[in-house]
Amino acid sequence: MNDRELVNAVAKGDQKAFRLLVDTHKKSVFNTVLVFLQNIENAEAVTQDVFVKVYETIGSFKNEAKLSTWIYRISVNQSLDFIRKTKRKKRFGIVTSLFGSENEALYHPANFEHPGVVMENKEKAAILFRAINNLPDKQKTAFLLQKIEHCSQQQIAGIMDINIGAVESLLSRAKTNLKKLLIDYYSS
Repeated sequence: MNDRELVNAVAKGDQKAFRLLVDTHKKSVFNTVLVFLQNIENAEAVTQDVFVKVYETIGSFKNEAKLSTWIYRISVNQSLDFIRKTKRKKRFGIVTSLFGSENEALYHPANFEHPGVVMENKEKAAILFRAINNLPDKQKTAFLLQKIEHCSQQQIAGIMDINIGAVESLLSRAKTNLKKLLIDYYSS
């Protein structure tokens, strides 16, 4: 079954077709989401959200891009939405803990978790990902898609729905900003 047939079958409510779509893309979706969230449990939850969104919006897929590119775009957007919601909860938790009677923090940031990072490198990876997480969303997205997901600039342009020149600019600014953010770590 090609992408067009698969999309049409899923849009008509074919559960077997949807299962095939999930089975085909679940590993890449999970890995993409994990790169953004750096927490396995959160990545699993957001991966499910991605496929719910795919199922709900499959009728709007226009075959202008590859199905995998469209699913990547949804994965990135769901990941960024989760991060924004988490940041809002963190700010609310800090405010609440400042004024709460127990004075206990309601939010604790997750530890860095990624199965591809060996134990000796976890501290370095955590420092790098903290710096990456401080990049503006578009720079972060372009950088992660290129360096972690190994997407070409053409693929990144499709996923982010921008032109290649914009991708090049985002990658250049991301690298410059990462150098600034990591200069203290590497100069000591």
